[in-house]
Amino acid sequence: MADVLVVEDSSTDAHAYGRILRAHGHVVHVATTGEEGLALAASLQPDVILMDVVMPGVNGFEATRVLSREQATANIPIIILSTKAQDTDRIWGLRQGAIDYLVKPVSRPVLLRSVDAALADA
Repeated sequence: MADVLVVEDSSTDAHAYGRILRAHGHVVHVATTGEEGLALAASLQPDVILMDVVMPGVNGFEATRVLSREQATANIPIIILSTKAQDTDRIWGLRQGAIDYLVKPVSRPVLLRSVDAALADA
């Protein structure tokens, strides 16, 4: 159905999200760092990006900000998935350009609903 880029440094989380998305018919690409996520987003032009926040190097907030401001990637919807559950974190993530902010652990229905909404609005 759609190409989804998962930017996630936890192999366990990346595998879990990938399994859910593949079962829903999506093609999944995984980046394990913010830097790799930036490069893959530019080259693959995925339909949606799932972005972790806490990663070494370029964190998810920084990567989201860069992607949402670059002309080549500005139209790719970004959904942040994070353990950071404070309202200020959510607000900050949305201000960086994310269209949704989900707190881990993210259930299958919530993840699919958010991805489907992002794809419908794209």
